[in-house]
Amino acid sequence: MMFRKMMLAGLMAATLLSGVAPAYAQSNENGRGNRGDRAERGGGDRQAYQWRGNGQRPMGGEGQQAQRWQQRESRAVAQTPAPQAPVQQPRADRPWRNPGSSAVVSAPDRQDARQDRRGDRRNDRQDYRQGQRADRQDWRNDRRDDRRDYRQDRRDDRRWNDNRGVVGNWNNGRRYDDRTRWSNQQRWNQSWRQDRRYDWNSYRNRYGNQYRLGRYYAPRGWDYGYRRFSVGIVLSSLLYSNSYWLNDPYAYRLPPAYGTLRWIRYYDDALLVDIRDGYVVDVIHDFFW
Repeated sequence: MMFRKMMLAGLMAATLLSGVAPAYAQSNENGRGNRGDRAERGGGDRQAYQWRGNGQRPMGGEGQQAQRWQQRESRAVAQTPAPQAPVQQPRADRPWRNPGSSAVVSAPDRQDARQDRRGDRRNDRQDYRQGQRADRQDWRNDRRDDRRDYRQDRRDDRRWNDNRGVVGNWNNGRRYDDRTRWSNQQRWNQSWRQDRRYDWNSYRNRYGNQYRLGRYYAPRGWDYGYRRFSVGIVLSSLLYSNSYWLNDPYAYRLPPAYGTLRWIRYYDDALLVDIRDGYVVDVIHDFFW
C-alpha cells in the first residue's frame, strides 16, 4: 500500500516536470523578460511546487501574478486624484438674453432692466391714478357748474315771472291779475288759428321771403340769450320795446292786436305781449326764418 502511494506520487511529479520544462524553454526563446519578472515568476514557480498538507493542488503563479496586477491597479486608482466638479460661475457672470432683443447682456444689465421695468410699471400706475383723480375732479366740477347754472336759471325764471328787479319796468313790478287785465278790453281768443284768413303757415310756404327779417339783435343789457318762452311768462321790458313790435301783423297773416296787446318779434318767435307788465298772452315758435 505504501509502495503504491509512492509510485503515484512519482508519476505525478514526473508529469508536472514534463509540463514545466517546455514552458521554461519557450520563455527563454521569446527574449527573456526583465529580472524582476523572472524573479516574480521564479517565486511563483517555486511556490507552485509546494504542496499543501491537505493534499490539494498549490496556487499557481498565474493567479498570484493576476492578484499582484490587481493590487497595482488598485493602488494606481487610489493615487489618481478624483475628478472635481466644474465650479459654477456666480450669477453676476452669467449672460442674459433680452426676450425682445437678440443682444446678450450680463447680469448687472439684467438687474438694471428689471429695475427699469419696475419703474415703468410704477410710473404707469401713478399716471393712471392721477388720470382717475383728474377725471373725478372734472366730473365734480361739471356737476357743480350744472347745479350752479340750474339755480341761476331758476332765479331768472322767478325774476321773469315775478317781474322784480327788471330794468325799465314802468309798472314797478306790479303784475295784473286775470280779472284786472281783461276788465277794460276784450279777452284774447285763442281760436283764431281755425280762421282761414290767418293761415300763416300756408302763406309762408308761398311767400317765404316775407318772413326773412334778417338777424335778430338782442337789446342792450339782455345777456341771457334765447329762452323758449310760453304763455303766462312775464318778460323784461327790454324785450318788448316798440323797436320789436310788428306794426302790420296781417302782413304775416296774424290777427290784429288790440288794447294793450302787441305782437313782437323775439328771435325767430312771434309773441303777443301785454305791454303793461310784459305778460305773454300768445306764442308762435319758429315763426320767422
